[in-house]
Amino acid sequence: MKLYKRENYLKKIRGFYHDADMIKVLTGVRRCGKSSLMQTIIEELKELGIPEGNLIRIDLDSRQYKDIKTPKQLESKIDEYADIHGLKYLFIDEIQNVKGFEEVINAFRGEGDYSIFITGSNSYLLSGELITKLTGRYIEFEMMPLSFEEYIDMKKFYGKEVSYNLTDELDRYLIEGGFPKTIFYDNPDDKRTYIKSVIGEILEKDIKHRVKIRNVSVFEKVQTYLINNFGSTTSLKSILKELHKSGMNIKRETLNRYINILMDAKIIYECKRFDLKSKKSINGEQKYYLSDMGFYFATNTDNRINYGPALENVVFNYAKSKGYDISIGRIGKLECDFIMRDNMNNYGYVQVTMTTMLNRETEDREYAPLEMIKDNYPKYVLTRNDMIQKRNGIIHENIPQFMAAGKLF
Repeated sequence: MKLYKRENYLKKIRGFYHDADMIKVLTGVRRCGKSSLMQTIIEELKELGIPEGNLIRIDLDSRQYKDIKTPKQLESKIDEYADIHGLKYLFIDEIQNVKGFEEVINAFRGEGDYSIFITGSNSYLLSGELITKLTGRYIEFEMMPLSFEEYIDMKKFYGKEVSYNLTDELDRYLIEGGFPKTIFYDNPDDKRTYIKSVIGEILEKDIKHRVKIRNVSVFEKVQTYLINNFGSTTSLKSILKELHKSGMNIKRETLNRYINILMDAKIIYECKRFDLKSKKSINGEQKYYLSDMGFYFATNTDNRINYGPALENVVFNYAKSKGYDISIGRIGKLECDFIMRDNMNNYGYVQVTMTTMLNRETEDREYAPLEMIKDNYPKYVLTRNDMIQKRNGIIHENIPQFMAAGKLF
């Protein structure tokens, strides 16, 4: 089957295809498409004229390679390709299956004969072990599940029906989420079942296997709480209070550790507050967004959409897929939903809301924080499906059209 090209990520990696000095580490929530991205890179290298013999793919979860468990076995397998002439391109999936792989990979990197790409459990790849042993020798490329832009494009690519009404497609995307595999299931229950299986797989393979959790049921309750309260302003103190109300006694240190585990597994992302007057981060309160909205709807029987946090979450994920650093802006007592910063230190300010059309008070509430920001960076109000307004130079866009067009902030 022909692979859909995830251009948002390929364009970030292409400049490093032939770099033998840096290990390319692909991270992202399980089943977001890392292995398919690897295969796409291999196909592009073939198109560039690289001989197939120089393209080495080792999937350590596959039957062919599942018995490779030690650094020595991995080294021996890679050495089988030593006599191939020219630069070799080494792709290894599920690298964490070999304990102590870092020294082997780094040794081959040091020889200069291999351009190396690896994927694996985020809980391992983002741990201190990798960072300590490979500091300065690898580049992380983080993948997300499909953005709305990719969701639409991938459905068209594989001949799936796409509505001419992008707002209807956005509502479907909010419920189905962006795991690529769900595109191929037509039944909503099958999509939900698949996403539940992804959650279970993350717990079994990425978390239990790597991290010692004494009370799995408590961990799962914390996970459920954070999934159900995505996009809410929260703190460790407020989460502890809510958990204690439900009869769960958990220490602050344990809760903090569980949250970090969920972030390492890329189930949730933290979005911190930034004070626009003092130009400093605000500690204590933040929001957690889901790496995919499917996590929420797969674990809840109610399909009604709470558009406020859901639209925020989708915009947050879209911005991450475009490579922005994202924070929440505080301006005095007012709040700007997102401050977007690109890698050139350009900023964009964004308010996300279901609608500004209810009344003048609603409109003022959404525009006021942006009107208080006095610099000349672009400011946006993003809505679900409003008549486009003009007010004080602030850009008003509807989210489905903005994202489907792949626009930047």
